[in-house]
Amino acid sequence: MQNTDRIWDIAERHREAFIGLADRVFDTPEVAYTETESCAAHAAMLEAMGARITRDLAGIPTAVMGEWGTGGPVIAILGEYDALPELGQEPGVAEERPLGRFGHGCGHNLLGTAALMAAVALRDWLAETRTPGRVRYYGCPAEEGGAAKTFMVRAGLFDDVDAAISWHPADYTGVFHANSLANTRIDFTFLGRAAHAAGAPELGRSALDAVELMNVGVNYLREHMPPGARIHYAYLDAGGTAPNVVPAKATVRQLVRTRRLRDLNALVERVRKIAEGAAMMTETRVETRVVSAVSDLLGNRVLEEAMQANMERLGPVDFDAEDLPFAEAIRATLTEEHIADTFRQLGRPVERGLALCDFVVPLDAGAGASLGSTDVGDVSWAVPTVQAWVATCAIGTPFHSWQLTAQGKMPAAHKGMVHAAKVMAATGRDLFTRPDLLAAAKAEHAAHLTREPYRCPLPPEVSPPIPARG
Repeated sequence: MQNTDRIWDIAERHREAFIGLADRVFDTPEVAYTETESCAAHAAMLEAMGARITRDLAGIPTAVMGEWGTGGPVIAILGEYDALPELGQEPGVAEERPLGRFGHGCGHNLLGTAALMAAVALRDWLAETRTPGRVRYYGCPAEEGGAAKTFMVRAGLFDDVDAAISWHPADYTGVFHANSLANTRIDFTFLGRAAHAAGAPELGRSALDAVELMNVGVNYLREHMPPGARIHYAYLDAGGTAPNVVPAKATVRQLVRTRRLRDLNALVERVRKIAEGAAMMTETRVETRVVSAVSDLLGNRVLEEAMQANMERLGPVDFDAEDLPFAEAIRATLTEEHIADTFRQLGRPVERGLALCDFVVPLDAGAGASLGSTDVGDVSWAVPTVQAWVATCAIGTPFHSWQLTAQGKMPAAHKGMVHAAKVMAATGRDLFTRPDLLAAAKAEHAAHLTREPYRCPLPPEVSPPIPARG
């Protein structure tokens, strides 16, 4: 680290407490809308740090908000703590060793913790400098497929926010480019008629046949989709386990993605027509249910340049020699394609001997990064938003993998997490001290909305899919 900054020092003094929080969340991974223990851990930290706490955001029991400060602008720091199914993995082991049903295969134990750490550092800085302003931490569940932030935006929870900051664990360090996909998840349930599959098959109307035909139709649609669009599916109910029964009910979830929200509805309508056609062919009927939806990310160049400046002053994550053996062991489980892909996305020559990122990516170098989806997209349409990628794992580590989960409690992950908190805190500090910067970011955001207004992708009748409490 070549430079010093008071906000970094403030964040550093909270290092051990927040490493403990990250590891605690890692030990109790919970999936969308069931993050009871993780939310409670974040709420307890907010209470310990003297925050004004609001619970049950948008009617979601596992969403929590904490605020400090008075007057001035409101800067939001976005955190997440949800896990993924089937990715439980023993930490610190460089071979697949499943551990339980769920795991932080996208590093959200680190994501939410660093965000809260940044908010606390800003709290301390506001108090120390007597700067007017409010910093607000949003503890957000269900980013992985649940679209909690979309529901929160729709409920008006960002209406008084001036700007938002977040980050995501990665295998490199750089500003997060606004190139995500808008998406919606829709369950298609086909209802037919059961029958004995051998004795009287002509009396049956197979719901499973309808699902199969729908998937065939969607496969033929792929040739005619907009560039960058994607459709994925999963069987939620395959009609039972008895092949001698004509299935009377089957459900498939279709995940439809497009580069821009404005293209999403047209593609969804084509998928719906395919479902209706499959129902007609099988003489079944189809019912649909929208589960979630998110918008594409709206970039903000003003904020991106401000975050980039802080990244460059701070430098890359300060990994050390003790971090290398485990990173190299993880890389031994990856293909050459995994490792080369990271460098390709960044437009850099492949460095096969580099296990941990030792550079900061130039501002526009990561524009070719792989596309995914995030409910931060809807926040970015509500307020000017910026995000960081920060290295917490070996180069080439894929998201949603046991390899990422295995690294989630390692010292390298902790170093990256603290580094991310410093980047976010410094960017937030700049917004409090430079009214011109915040005004420029808001003007850029407003200009885009004038050209293309935000329309919430969630149908008004859709509520968060919160599981019933037992």
